[in-house]
Amino acid sequence: MSKLSVSELFQSAQDEGIVSRESMQVLAAIDIGQEIEDALGVPALEVDSSEVVLVTMMIDDSGSIKYVDNEDIMREGHNLVLDALTDQDRLSKGQIASILAHTCYLNGTVLFPYCFIPNAVKMTKQNYNATGGTPLYDESAVLLAKVLAKTQEFALDGVPVRTITLIVTDANDEHSIKMEAADVAKLAKDMLMQENHIIAGMGISDGETDFHKVFSSMGIRDEWILTPKNTKSEIRAAFQIFSQSAQEGSKTAQNFSSMGGFAKSV
Repeated sequence: MSKLSVSELFQSAQDEGIVSRESMQVLAAIDIGQEIEDALGVPALEVDSSEVVLVTMMIDDSGSIKYVDNEDIMREGHNLVLDALTDQDRLSKGQIASILAHTCYLNGTVLFPYCFIPNAVKMTKQNYNATGGTPLYDESAVLLAKVLAKTQEFALDGVPVRTITLIVTDANDEHSIKMEAADVAKLAKDMLMQENHIIAGMGISDGETDFHKVFSSMGIRDEWILTPKNTKSEIRAAFQIFSQSAQEGSKTAQNFSSMGGFAKSV
C-alpha cells in the first residue's frame, strides 16, 4: 500500500468507526501538516514485525523547569525510559525490535520521529533547553493525533498496534490557543475505546495545580496519572514507574490488556 497522507489516515480511521465525528472536528482544527508528518518517521512498510508497540513521550520544556533546576532530572528520566525499553534482561530481542518510539517537547519541538527504539535519541544539554511556555491542551491534541495517525498507518498494513503515551508537565495549561481540555478528551475517549492505547499523565507538583483534575479533564484515566512532588527523587521514581509499565506493555498483548494502571508509590 502506498503511503497515505495524514488527512487520509484520519479519514480512514473515521470510516472504520475508530474516530468519531467530534474527534474529526478536533483534528480538523489542528495544523496536520508538517508537525505531524515530521513525527511519523519510519514508514510502516519498512517495519518487519508481526506486531508493533508505539511508545510516545511529550516532555515539558517550559521555563519553569529551568527555573526550579529540573532540566537534568527530566533528561535523566526520559533517558531511563529509553534504557528500559532496550534492556535485554527484561525484554527479548524480538520484543525490542517491535518497539517504535517518538519524543517531542511541550512547545512542539520533535526530538526524534517514530523510529526503532535502539535508534532513539537521548535528551542532552545540547538538545533540551527549557525556556518555553505551557500550551498543554494544544500540544496534547497534536500528540494524540500523531499516535492516531501512526496507529492507523500500521493498522491499514494489517499490523496489530499497541500504544503507550506519556504527557509530562509541571503546570496547568497557560498558552493554548486552539484547544481546550474537552477537545483533548474527545481524542482520548475514542482511543481508549479501542482498548489498544494507554495514555498517561505525569504532573510534577507546582504547589497549587490539581493534576488529577487537569488530566481527568483531558480524558486520562485516574489510574494512569502520576503526581510526583517537585523533588528529583520523586520525579526519577515517577519515570521509573512509567518505564516499568512501558516494559510490561511491550511484552505481549496479554500483558497489555491486563494492565490496570500504574503500580505506584508516587
